[in-house]
Amino acid sequence: MELSPFYQDLFTSLNSGLLMSIALIVPSAMGGVLIGITAGAIRTYGNRFFRTIIDCYAAVFRGTPLVIQLFVLYFGLPNIGIYLTPYLAAVVGFTLCSGAYQSEYVRGALLSIKSGQYLGAQALGFTTFQTIVWIILPQAFRRAIHGCGNEIIYLIKYSSLAFIVTCIELTGAGKTVATEYFRFTEVFGIIGLYYLALVSLAIIILKKIEHRLFIPGFGHH
Repeated sequence: MELSPFYQDLFTSLNSGLLMSIALIVPSAMGGVLIGITAGAIRTYGNRFFRTIIDCYAAVFRGTPLVIQLFVLYFGLPNIGIYLTPYLAAVVGFTLCSGAYQSEYVRGALLSIKSGQYLGAQALGFTTFQTIVWIILPQAFRRAIHGCGNEIIYLIKYSSLAFIVTCIELTGAGKTVATEYFRFTEVFGIIGLYYLALVSLAIIILKKIEHRLFIPGFGHH
């Protein structure tokens, strides 16, 4: 059965937008986790100077709307001579925002590890860096994975904000078609299904990672 011109245009645009959404989500999620682990470790074990800097970073990006952050990156930075493409502005914004939230999950997980393990590693001759990287972080990451996974799911959904800085992803592509045909309910209903599929896929992947990292007797299965 041949689709009507409306649905042909819609699915062509949405599939193109989906690829852009994935191109936004994957590096932003990976970068956010990396920043979260680094920032969380510094907020827990760093000296006062670095803790203050990272605490300020986390406070700014957790305390201001993502929309404002994207506007500053794309429309504000050119005022000081820094020009970012729509795609780069969106990825940088998503990564920094996600990293700030991830750092809080990691920090909480690090604080949950008993201090005796840190002291025991020190007594065995481990440096502070070795203790954190090889003993504390692997355990903390297992405890933080629930929160970090939720943040990645949030990232999938708020990636829809990229179109406000003219990066045409899934929502932006759908909005263009909806405006052309004046069929907003159908278009955004189908967009919702696309996001539901993305989130469902992410949940499956995260559960597999969680299962792979599970250690009997450590935490809850």
